[in-house]
Amino acid sequence: MMMRRSMLLGASALPLAAPALHAQGRTLRLVVPFPPGGAVDLLGRIMAEKLAPVVGASVVIENRGGAGGMIGADFLAKGDKDGTMIGLLGVTVVCAFPFMTSRLPFNPRTDFASVSQVTDGALMCVVNAENARRNGWTDFRKLVEWSRAHPEQVKMGSSGTGTSSHINIEAINAAANAKILHVPYRGGGPAITDTLSGTIDMMFDVMPALMPHVTSGRFVALAVSSHERLSILPEVPGMKDFADLGLGQHNVSTWNAVMAPGGTPAAHLTRLHAAIRTIAAQPDFVEKLKPLGYETVVSESPAALDGLIERETPVWQRLVQVSGARLE
Repeated sequence: MMMRRSMLLGASALPLAAPALHAQGRTLRLVVPFPPGGAVDLLGRIMAEKLAPVVGASVVIENRGGAGGMIGADFLAKGDKDGTMIGLLGVTVVCAFPFMTSRLPFNPRTDFASVSQVTDGALMCVVNAENARRNGWTDFRKLVEWSRAHPEQVKMGSSGTGTSSHINIEAINAAANAKILHVPYRGGGPAITDTLSGTIDMMFDVMPALMPHVTSGRFVALAVSSHERLSILPEVPGMKDFADLGLGQHNVSTWNAVMAPGGTPAAHLTRLHAAIRTIAAQPDFVEKLKPLGYETVVSESPAALDGLIERETPVWQRLVQVSGARLE
């Protein structure tokens, strides 16, 4: 299961300035399709802070959580098309959701307009440190073996049904004959809270909101979903380290992109893209994301993001088929 990673652009390749988005200072609304406290929310707040002076307007976060990002994505799809509304959408919304339900309330191909990819990263498996000590989960291999002996007693929280976390764990269950129970939440924040308390055992999710708890010792990092280890976490095994479990070909990476409602005029998309490239050129923006497990990645153009979606849609279609994940 191979995921093609997006191209990382160096800051030197980016413009140093972007035209103000709103000559009259109209507010830019940034839709985050998850509740406050999760990884995407953290990313959105960092972006909002940096975008405001670039677009010449205030940037307001609108959290619209639920259904693994579907509610927020639908809100964006039906939003204003005048360049004053954008959203942060993950790869599963645009590339996997169409294969998980016949009742999707939007069409990813027509109801969203591409602006730019903004991040790339892998998922990280963390377990509640106390639960890990009690059950002997000293590494990811022991966790998988324990789940086989105790079906559905290892509980994994995610930010919702249909998310990359959900698809990833079901694909791991299928490939490794693991028996980990997926427990969907309305967002990453609530799932983290229950993992911290030990109500659920683990998460396999994007890194930004998890890393502080790994650093504090309350979570233990056991693996990342990419084939190779990550340079920022060289001590944490990648999936190729578990080839004996049937995971030697498992390689899942996830990305977030800025998109606007479908039908937003091209001139607005061009200005928004320029603004994203400008903040991505700021070293402190890049540095704020690095410790959290995000690489800063921008598309060369809105059309380049369209191309990325076209390439990765069949990859996620296969992942959905292997995992059996459904939204219904």
